[in-house]
Amino acid sequence: MHTPLCRHAVGEPVDYARRAVELGLTEIGFSDHSPMPRDDFDDWRMLDRQLADYVAKVRLAQQTFPQLTIRLALEVDFLPGHEKWIKQLAARHPWDYLIGSVHYVSDTWDIDNPAKLSEWKNRDPFMVWQLYFDRLTLAAKSNLFDIIGHADLPKKFGIRPVENCRPLYVKFLNAAAQAGCAIELNTAGLRKDCQEIYPCAELLQIAQRKFVPITFGSDAHAPDEVGMNFAEAVALARSVGYRESCRFTRRQHEFVPF
Repeated sequence: MHTPLCRHAVGEPVDYARRAVELGLTEIGFSDHSPMPRDDFDDWRMLDRQLADYVAKVRLAQQTFPQLTIRLALEVDFLPGHEKWIKQLAARHPWDYLIGSVHYVSDTWDIDNPAKLSEWKNRDPFMVWQLYFDRLTLAAKSNLFDIIGHADLPKKFGIRPVENCRPLYVKFLNAAAQAGCAIELNTAGLRKDCQEIYPCAELLQIAQRKFVPITFGSDAHAPDEVGMNFAEAVALARSVGYRESCRFTRRQHEFVPF
C-alpha cells in the first residue's frame, strides 16, 4: 500500500488503516516506493529526505488503530548496480519486509509508466519480457528482498508476447526458491488493461510446485482500494494448490493458513 509521498497516491496511512478496520482485516502493511540515490531519478516516489516522514505517518496509523497490526515496509526498485543503496535503505529503519520490484528494463524506461507507453511500439514484446525477467531473476538472487512484487508486470497494458514465456518464469522461480523469497499475488492487475492478477495462473502454478511462498497485496493507491479483490486472489492461490501465505515481522516470516 502507498501514501501521497509517492506522488501518485491519495489518502494518509490512517485513512487506509480505517478502511482496513471497516473491512475486518486484522493485519496490513505499508510498502511505499522507496527513494532512489538521486531525487530526480523519476517523479513517482518519495524523496530521500521524506523517508523519515513516511515512517512517522505509518507510526501514527499504528498508534491510531492499535487493534490493527500494521507493518512498516518499502517497495524497492531493483536496478543492477544499486545493491549498495538498497542495503543502506534496509539499515535505516526497522522494516518488517522489503518488496523488490522491477519497473525499469533500462536506466530510463519504466515499462509500466503510462507516459512512456509509446516506447512499446518500438520494441519486440518478447525481448522486453526477457529483459524484465532477467532483472527479476537478479533481484531474487540478490537476497536483498523478502518478497518480489508484481512478477509479470510487463502485461500491465495488455501487451503480451506470442512466444512461450514459461522458460522465463522457471528461471526466475528457481532463483526465488533458492533464495527463500516470496512472491506476491497483487490484485492491482485487475484494475489495469491486462485485467488479470499479477502473476498469471501459469507462473503461480510453477511457483507452487517449487514451494515458493506467497503473500497477498492490493497495491492500494487510495483507501477504497485496500483489500480489493482479495477473494479472487485467494481463489487463484487455492486453484493451483496453495493453502497458506506468509506474513513478516522484522523481516522474519511465518506461515498463515487461508
